[in-house]
Amino acid sequence: MLKTVKVRLYPPKEQKESLAKAMGSTRWLWNYYLDLTNKTYKDTGKGLNRELTY
Repeated sequence: MLKTVKVRLYPPKEQKESLAKAMGSTRWLWNYYLDLTNKTYKDTGKGLNRELTY
């Protein structure tokens, strides 16, 4: 069984701006890598590999 907690935030103006910038950056990065993944799969027929080689 999963439990969830809903919380409502009322941040001041400065925090709203900071959160908006953080969410915008996150959205841009997600879309960038989603596009990269789709292009790679279309070109090669393979997805991106998550394994790291050290």
